[in-house]
Amino acid sequence: MTPPRIVPGLADLPARVDVLVVGLGVTGAGVALDAASRGLSVLAVDAHDLAFGTSRWSSKLVHGGLRYLANGQLGVAYESAVERGILMDVTAPHLTRALPSVIPLAASVTRGQGLAARAGLWAGDLLRRSARTSAATLPAPRRLTATEVERLAPGLRTDGLRGALLGWDGQLEDDARLVTTIARTATRYGAHVRTRARVLGVGAGSGGRGALVSLRDERANADGGGGVRQIQAAAVVNASGVWAGDVDPDIRLRPSRGTHLVLGADTLPGLDVAVFAPIPGETNRFVLVLPQPDGRCYVGLTDEPVSGPIPDVPQPTEVEIGFLLDVVSATFARPLRRCDVVGAFAGLRPLLDGGEGSTADLSRRHAVVPGRHGTITVVGGKLTTYRRMAEDAVDAALATSGLSADPCRTRSLPLAGAAARPELARLVGAARSEGEARLVRRFGAEASYVLEAARAATGWSEPDLLAPAVDGLPITPAELVFGVTHEGAYDVGDLLDRRTRVGLVPAERERAVPAAERVLGLL
Repeated sequence: MTPPRIVPGLADLPARVDVLVVGLGVTGAGVALDAASRGLSVLAVDAHDLAFGTSRWSSKLVHGGLRYLANGQLGVAYESAVERGILMDVTAPHLTRALPSVIPLAASVTRGQGLAARAGLWAGDLLRRSARTSAATLPAPRRLTATEVERLAPGLRTDGLRGALLGWDGQLEDDARLVTTIARTATRYGAHVRTRARVLGVGAGSGGRGALVSLRDERANADGGGGVRQIQAAAVVNASGVWAGDVDPDIRLRPSRGTHLVLGADTLPGLDVAVFAPIPGETNRFVLVLPQPDGRCYVGLTDEPVSGPIPDVPQPTEVEIGFLLDVVSATFARPLRRCDVVGAFAGLRPLLDGGEGSTADLSRRHAVVPGRHGTITVVGGKLTTYRRMAEDAVDAALATSGLSADPCRTRSLPLAGAAARPELARLVGAARSEGEARLVRRFGAEASYVLEAARAATGWSEPDLLAPAVDGLPITPAELVFGVTHEGAYDVGDLLDRRTRVGLVPAERERAVPAAERVLGLL
């Protein structure tokens, strides 16, 4: 039996479904999985691709809610801590890991600020314990001596350094990989997951029940062919993020832009911990320096209000890039320069309009808003709490539509490839090449399945499938092939910008285009 797959377009769809999900970011994919695992028939669509919008532009962190705690948003902080524990221990241990983080107690940090930061870390640890996340997953915070700081975070300014505070949070292998894995898991429970399928409108369903949704196949439309279908749905969940107002005009958002930098591997060599660089004049805001498995570092992020039309791909501004470089340079001995930035990316937060004031002060709590024709819009929130957002949205859809379904089960439902951490460590240790170890990091216990599926699709040997697809880059032909055959990748952008993330560094993306074109041409 051929396993269910994500595919582009509108071919072979049912005429009616229980739930139609609009948007395939992390929330939309989560809604599709939640609804399908309750026994509902589901169609989830996106006009572009999996993780095309905000979900792929995150800090790649699984937050425990420390910042929300500092801002007095206790409910949001606790929810974040609970969902972090579920994601790291149950849902996706293969895509997450514990990340140590230091807050340097530099000369510019007053004793009072240091005490406040320490109190915040211990309050965050209390959240961890109340959420029943074990110290084996996330250790308790502690104070570091100056000598320990220099060893863990080489390159920090040492003049006046009196130690640091060490805390722990979760880190993702890749946010877009998480979205793809959730979507693939949803197909295993019967969901139809379709990319390149744009919602043109949502009207009243037949007999005044539910909704009639008009969809257009964007592949056919690109060729001038149209390709429009209408699907009857008992309920529609609008999870289209910053584009939510396009589906429900009554939704009003105040998006804000968060920008990150990508630093080359030789910029901050030997850095194994995240560093919180304090923003001058701010009590509870930092710029984060986040080391990645490939040796690079991400630096972020900003919080800038956005007005006007929503772009498909937001662009960082030079002002934001300069701001991030300046803040980090004040914490490290080596000043960062513009030439150290090998890539930059920006995402738009879909924040509900809360009136006047800074977007940084708007609540990150998600909202579930009923609309016309049985439409439920879920908006706000953050990547860490996607599962709870999806649960609330499906609960609301059931209440509005009158559908009956099993209780939510995603709290205890592992994603495709999930395994216990000891087993994952064994698989990494048994890997015979860097390419095989990379597959384990990105696909967990399904790494061997990915390799076998790629071999069956191409006839290529295992060494060829695990060797670097491009000299000097870690991506493998196996994951490119699997991206097309099982994960719905339709073009070069799907493969390089979302399935593998090569596109975060434009110069490397350019070098990888021929490899992606070769795979697409073959399949």
